[in-house]
Amino acid sequence: MSDDFIRLVSQANPATHQYQPTRNSYAPSGQALDPFFDDEDEEEVVPDSAFGAPAAMRSQESGLPFARSGAAPAGASQLTLPATIQPDWSFDDDDQQQIPAGHKRIFGSRQLPGSAKHTQREKQPRKSFGERIKWPWKRKEQVLTGDRMVVLNNSIANSEFCSNYVSTSKYNVASFVPKFLFEQFSKYANLFFLFTALIQQIPGVSPTNRWTTIGPLAVVLLASAFKETQEDLKRHQSDSELNSRMAKVLTPEGTFVEKKWKNIRVGDVIRLESNDSIPADVILLSSSEPEGFCYIETSNLDGETNLKIKQASPQTAHLTSPQLVVGLHGTLRSEHPNNSLYTYEGTVELTTNEGLPRQVPLGPDQMLLRGAQIRNTPWAYGLVVFTGHETKLMRNATAAPIKRTAVERQVNVHIVFLFILLLALSLGSTIGSSIRTWFFADQEWYLYETSGLGDRAKQFIEDILTFIILYNNLIPISLIVTMEVVKFQQAQLINSDLDMYYAKTDTPALCRTSSLVEELGQIEFVFSDKTGTLTCNEMEFRFCSIAGVAYADVVDESRRGDEDGKDGWNTFAEMKALLGHSENPFLDSKSEKAETTRDRETVNEFLTLLAVCHTVIPEVRDGKMHYQASSPDEAALVAGAELLGYQFHTRKPKSVFVNIAGTSQEFQILNVCEFNSTRKRMSTVVRCSDGKIKLFCKGADTVILERLSEDQPYTERTLGHLEDYATEGLRTLCIASRDISENEYRQWCAVYDQAAATINGRGEALDRAAELIEKDMFLLGATAIEDKLQDGVPDTIHTLQMAGIKVWVLTGDRQETAINIGMSCRLISESMNLITVNEETMLDTQEFITKRLSAIKNQRSTGELGELEDLALVIDGKSLGYALEKEISSAFLELALMCKAVICCRVSPLQKALVVKLVKKNQKSILLAIGDGANDVSMIQAAHGLQAARSADVAISQFRFLKKLLLVHGSWSYQRLSKLLLYSFYKNIVLYMTQFWYSFFNSFSGEIVYESWTLSMYNIIFTLLPPFVIGVFDQFVSARILDRYPQLYMLGQRNAFFTKTTFWLWVVNALYHSVILFGFSVILFWGDLKQSTGYDSGHWFWGTMLYLAVLLTVLGKAALISDTRWQATIPGSFVFAMLFLPLYAVVAPAIGFSTEYYGLVPRLWTDAVFYFMLILVPIFCLTRDFVWKYYRRTYRPESYHIAQEIQKYNIPDYRPRQEQFQKAIKKVRAVQRMRRNRGFAFSQTENAARQDQARLIRAYDTTRTGARPSGY
Repeated sequence: MSDDFIRLVSQANPATHQYQPTRNSYAPSGQALDPFFDDEDEEEVVPDSAFGAPAAMRSQESGLPFARSGAAPAGASQLTLPATIQPDWSFDDDDQQQIPAGHKRIFGSRQLPGSAKHTQREKQPRKSFGERIKWPWKRKEQVLTGDRMVVLNNSIANSEFCSNYVSTSKYNVASFVPKFLFEQFSKYANLFFLFTALIQQIPGVSPTNRWTTIGPLAVVLLASAFKETQEDLKRHQSDSELNSRMAKVLTPEGTFVEKKWKNIRVGDVIRLESNDSIPADVILLSSSEPEGFCYIETSNLDGETNLKIKQASPQTAHLTSPQLVVGLHGTLRSEHPNNSLYTYEGTVELTTNEGLPRQVPLGPDQMLLRGAQIRNTPWAYGLVVFTGHETKLMRNATAAPIKRTAVERQVNVHIVFLFILLLALSLGSTIGSSIRTWFFADQEWYLYETSGLGDRAKQFIEDILTFIILYNNLIPISLIVTMEVVKFQQAQLINSDLDMYYAKTDTPALCRTSSLVEELGQIEFVFSDKTGTLTCNEMEFRFCSIAGVAYADVVDESRRGDEDGKDGWNTFAEMKALLGHSENPFLDSKSEKAETTRDRETVNEFLTLLAVCHTVIPEVRDGKMHYQASSPDEAALVAGAELLGYQFHTRKPKSVFVNIAGTSQEFQILNVCEFNSTRKRMSTVVRCSDGKIKLFCKGADTVILERLSEDQPYTERTLGHLEDYATEGLRTLCIASRDISENEYRQWCAVYDQAAATINGRGEALDRAAELIEKDMFLLGATAIEDKLQDGVPDTIHTLQMAGIKVWVLTGDRQETAINIGMSCRLISESMNLITVNEETMLDTQEFITKRLSAIKNQRSTGELGELEDLALVIDGKSLGYALEKEISSAFLELALMCKAVICCRVSPLQKALVVKLVKKNQKSILLAIGDGANDVSMIQAAHGLQAARSADVAISQFRFLKKLLLVHGSWSYQRLSKLLLYSFYKNIVLYMTQFWYSFFNSFSGEIVYESWTLSMYNIIFTLLPPFVIGVFDQFVSARILDRYPQLYMLGQRNAFFTKTTFWLWVVNALYHSVILFGFSVILFWGDLKQSTGYDSGHWFWGTMLYLAVLLTVLGKAALISDTRWQATIPGSFVFAMLFLPLYAVVAPAIGFSTEYYGLVPRLWTDAVFYFMLILVPIFCLTRDFVWKYYRRTYRPESYHIAQEIQKYNIPDYRPRQEQFQKAIKKVRAVQRMRRNRGFAFSQTENAARQDQARLIRAYDTTRTGARPSGY
């Protein structure tokens, strides 16, 4: 064996690295292990130290066995591994961790004591009981070093690893109380009321009853706890459903038993069947397919729908029965759990029957991730390596955060201001009280006053506390609970909205976190996944252009062309008639022109190419043909050919069979030049049934057109059709072919074989070889495939953009696909300029972003572009990784914010979350993330989330429902809540400021105007319903108007209804009303009002009259601000108060509950002055409000005032409908865009060096499906 060959092989296979010599010089220093593990070589190899070797085989320096071929520590390499796994598998001795004395290393699985630990960790001193408890708030990420050692077929030895139980809930039994209380008391109002309730318990301080604050506060907390519990129980139910799914697990006896997902452990071997979801991260051992191939769909992980090919290691691919797997002995040395979806490093160290070691290197090819699904593979065996929260999917998820809305934060600020006002009032009143005590004590000789300095200081403190209790309801105690209940009811309205119910899957909208509803009306950024969110994951063969004639299943009349049908579109049925496959007896096939014959031959070749040039595997299930394809585009093309009478039905290693007009024809596959993103095409060299050799090629129009021969008859017409297809956002491919002579093929085949044998740079060599034959081709036509969008997506995105919402699409898909979808869903319009960032290094990315940013700034400052030029930014995952670095992130964000649309392609779930967090951190905007799968969870949790139901705050089944959710429910919720909050503050200030004004008349003694329980009833009973009804049912404009004028949504983005100015204007208004009410009552009762009986009216007579006047004023204010046409709760609340108060005033003194009202009812409710004040004063107060409302609407109207008038008088919308004109402009711009940047998409797994597709199709023989192993 030559030295060069040994060197090449050792580079390509990590298992062949030589052992590192130690002091004992144990390992052979000049001999490389044979990578192919031939049996005769095995006898010469000295046993590996990892498999039960004596002590001499350990390194004396580190105490570790030699591990030259071990995986690098997790996180050491974040690079995607090449096809031939080439990480540096060696450890430096300095990096190895010392194993403590007495710690035993596990060797083969035969000698395993079940209790030993495999991961090398330092021995920890014994912890106290308190330290050992896993407090929910002290969860700290454990940093693991070394390798993870998993023992094969030994469940006891693997018991130390975490279970497969997964939880996405917010609380558990232990964390509910502390977490809930922390969240509740982070609301300043609750904190203030807790403080008030505590000081009320101090004897002699409270002027009111001790329980008037603590009782309502307990009710508020219990209501919130009930709501939180209900919402979290739904999350627990979702988790329970997931954890209880069943999987087949191998037992030591060699049979499979069904276990719940949560009971799967590391080291278990599981059987996965087609369409199964993968329950944990597993290593693929073998499958039903030849050479251990396995198809998986990862749309749940990275958003890609094209199937990915995984392949078991050749050393384990033969393990196709349970008995063979049970017979495995050895260990899996693996990297530790990490969040990198695209990398994996590990080695299986097997012990042969002779007790000799065999090392099997593992890489990303063998790793099947939790969340992916098995597709088109009857069964596969997997060895579980990471479970539960250690899986790569869960490592990409972030903890469910406590989300607080912007309105809540503003409320907290306002409460702080009101608290400062309350302290100022209390301090002012206390100073007044002190002045009375210190300077006017002589005049008040009938009161007992303390004269010592210490007593006076004590009295000062007690007075402050007394006045704090007296004025505490300036901050409304019912506010928080009313807000929580209103939000809960708004969430129920969202849940029960039939416009957001999807009948096909019986899925209503589900609002899981009601505390965020008003933020739906203030969204400025929407971050959306593409696959499954904007699209349906379905490809459909829509149109084709053959020999310059466009064909479609159904042709619109406008496309039929002139009278004789020339230049018009034809149907697929007419194409079949041309081919002679039609059953129409009236068509005369003999009298045809030469041109028709040529067209028929072209159509025949075109459809033959579609049925032959691909890497699809056919499979018959339930009597129907199903196509397995790693690219959904390919499956759609082959299905299209079948629809048109060219059915591909059998694949053998060297040929394919196509059923044409009832006869099966064989096409020999000589060579495959694979698709990749630089070539943008795929070619197949085939020998047809007549012995001719042909090159079939399909690819992007740009690359096909430049490889055509001279004098092409169909190019111009085909380009015209391509432009039509691209205008509709379809994915287009050009189709071409050429005849190859035997001599030319022999010469080229020698070059191709030589390129295929190249070890370094094989991909480039094969591309160069393909260039030699892909020339002088003949253009047959083009195809158009639709990646079906969900219904209403273009309209929804367009409407959201009109509403001032910036839409960013974050997808795992390739760039061309994402741009195409962006075009078809109107995210990117034809008039936009695309900025594409595809840089390989951090410096290049920084330079590109900086240059482009300065160029745009210059153009905008000089007015060249103006504000009219819309920009769209497209950035790939690699460049995005660099752009998110600290040095570049601000420039990247600035550039992205200048763009109307942003598309990030090839992004990992973690990058999605980082993009959201970047915007969230630097922009004071409210963000919404919407996605359909587990790959979107981090993004959803970073923003306010939608649609990925297990982690979302709101789940909707269709993207189009987003329009009503945000524009209607969001706008309503925000406006209702704003009105509710302002009104709640207003009504309390009006009542409690009368208490303050009264202090000037009672010598600041802390005397109260109103009876204690009547005071509490104000918030809890009499004024409870009006704000509640406003908060739940108020509509400032109708859903129809909000949909017609999406610009009204900008009111929420600007926070127009709940600004600081608005808040303080309401406070001033409340002060004005309180002054008028108190002043009128005092003037009326000056010197005390004498009744007709001759008695004085008294304190409670005046206080109750003032109370009811205040109540009628605030209810009148509610009627003025309510947009609901008729609200029964407003008059209803006052009528109830007028009936309930006299009843209470009679009953309470009678039972000794409250004696203040004794004898009041017959005097107050029969007095004319009482009714005069009730009518006159509220009307006087509210006249100013009515006049201001009239002035604003008439002379300074807001946009929504005009919209209200349009709604009220049903004014038709006369905006000109320029649809036809807009369509024409759109077509022109689309053609210009096509010429600048040809539409092209073809999603497929690619790795040029590996020749994946060619190897795959050579491995299949579909005629021998019965010979496949059953896996049992």
